[in-house]
Amino acid sequence: MDYRSPPTVEIPCGKVKLLLRREDLNHPAVSGNKWWKLKYNLRKARKEGHETLLTFGGAYSNHIRAVAAAAQLTGFKSIGVIRGEETLPLNPSLSFAVQCGMELHYVSRKAYREKNIDLTPFGRCCVLPEGGTNEEALRGCEEWGNELQKTSFDYVCLAAGTGGTLGGIVRSLPHQTAVGIPVLKGNFLEDVVKSFAPDKNFKMLHDYHFGGYAKSTPELQKFISDFSHRNIPLEPVYSGKMLFGVMDAIDKGFFDRGSTVLAIHTGGLMPA
Repeated sequence: MDYRSPPTVEIPCGKVKLLLRREDLNHPAVSGNKWWKLKYNLRKARKEGHETLLTFGGAYSNHIRAVAAAAQLTGFKSIGVIRGEETLPLNPSLSFAVQCGMELHYVSRKAYREKNIDLTPFGRCCVLPEGGTNEEALRGCEEWGNELQKTSFDYVCLAAGTGGTLGGIVRSLPHQTAVGIPVLKGNFLEDVVKSFAPDKNFKMLHDYHFGGYAKSTPELQKFISDFSHRNIPLEPVYSGKMLFGVMDAIDKGFFDRGSTVLAIHTGGLMPA
């Protein structure tokens, strides 16, 4: 999968210099943080002689879409274990995964939550965790963080789901501060990121989940709609919450006046 170096655009905001890195443009089908999280997982799967990638996710999972696309592009078969019952017609995310050749298997929410899923019927597979966070993914995101050093910044901000992307980037930072914007309720991600990157500097902004994972409000939807006039598409699960949180935090004086804030658009948009 070829990587396309993405543009970085400045967003006028007065108190700080706000830069937005359009990592959503780094690949047409496996974009944003997913490209970096899958890079070394794909290499490991190939090295170990696997022919099939198997992973897990909900019906609207960006990770499921990305694995399906990456498998198709690199010659792997793919299996998606989906939380909940099948609903027809398939939503755009699962339709895209099927179009990429992914075989879908549905499990009850109870079995999924309790991780009581028998994988033996699927045979020998390279198993990727839900959300894609493992040591190979952290390695890719740490490499990504090193790539970001080509831009001068004081803070780097990104949405946080499982904490893997944030953890990898935090590992790479020599002196800057990483700021995570969790997209789901709860304060557990601090401990997760600390486990990935002990003794590194990062902060969390917990007030921008808008009700929980994949939840939204009219305020968030209006922000995303208004932002589309800048020709910068956002979605309400990750990038919209992240940028709303960053701009609100700027207004509230969270960042040092005159500093440079690098916000990362981590993708999540449906491929065209």
